[in-house]
Amino acid sequence: MPDDTRQHTISDEELGEIYAFAIQLGRDAGQILLKSLQRRRRDDRDNSDKDHANAGSPQEELVMHEKLNAVDIVTATDTEVEEFIHSAVRRRYPLHAFVGEEMYSRGASKEYLVRADRPTWVVDPLDGTVNFTHGFGMFCVSIALVVGHTPVVGVVHAPLLGQLFSACRGRGAWLNETTRLPLLGRQGVGPIPRAAPAQCIFAFEWGKDRRDVPNGNLHRKVDSFVNMAAELGARGGKGGMVHGMRSLGSATMDLAYTAMGSFDIWWEGGCWEWDVAAGICLLTEAGGLVTTANPPDDWETADIVDAKLGGRLYLAIRPASDGPDGETARQGQERCVREVWKRVRRLDYSRPGA
Repeated sequence: MPDDTRQHTISDEELGEIYAFAIQLGRDAGQILLKSLQRRRRDDRDNSDKDHANAGSPQEELVMHEKLNAVDIVTATDTEVEEFIHSAVRRRYPLHAFVGEEMYSRGASKEYLVRADRPTWVVDPLDGTVNFTHGFGMFCVSIALVVGHTPVVGVVHAPLLGQLFSACRGRGAWLNETTRLPLLGRQGVGPIPRAAPAQCIFAFEWGKDRRDVPNGNLHRKVDSFVNMAAELGARGGKGGMVHGMRSLGSATMDLAYTAMGSFDIWWEGGCWEWDVAAGICLLTEAGGLVTTANPPDDWETADIVDAKLGGRLYLAIRPASDGPDGETARQGQERCVREVWKRVRRLDYSRPGA
């Protein structure tokens, strides 16, 4: 990652204007996603009717292009939404930089492109593309503004679910602009359980690296998942006996649900900055913690620091309150981090310049 100390600053007043612009941008982009999905469903229905009338005629299929493999895909909708957002940002803030997933994927470089010398918009036009193509509601548009490598505005709109998450530096995190995160009233949104990771919901993603090689990322993930799920005392003392395991198919939605307090823990490797920038803003403004997925060698005593935006390895812990025994919220979150580190294997997701 570049070491650029000429960091740009934005006043609170200017940031408020950008925040409102980003929310509207998220709403508009979400409508494009919905219209595209509705158009596809209408086309599928029309083609089905034609097939009944004229058996054997070919159905028009959703055009998908593979990037890395059969589970890493892009559709025309991804590109349409990104171009819409990029054009709107360029008109309103021509001096800002822009990093979008589809723009990035078309290039040969995998370097970290977020700028420190000027604000950078970091956008995933459609996170959960596989979900979108199958009509599963866990897909969204993710929009973040990053200043000095720190996400200061985050907007996540899941239009099929009717959920718009938003956050801005110093202004908290919100659901549909009316309900502050984390959501209160759920029993688990309080202190981190003393038995953590037991009594916790553990979220993860299988990822796009599906190579079936010994000691590869896929095998390391599966081993870690089993550790977290296994009964207490199993697997050499690594059994975590979590309440449940969840995989939404969208890193952005995973982070949003962790910010809500619906997930207690999210652990993942292989994400790019557009997958997590808006979600990190949501979670930190809600009071959560985001650090590295990989346990350091001295994980029992190492300082727990914020994850690097371009680091591709993330462990998130939900917002928490102080415990009745005097443990602070942050102490409880850090205790949970160490309990996860105890049970997971190191993942290998590198990139140039990181």
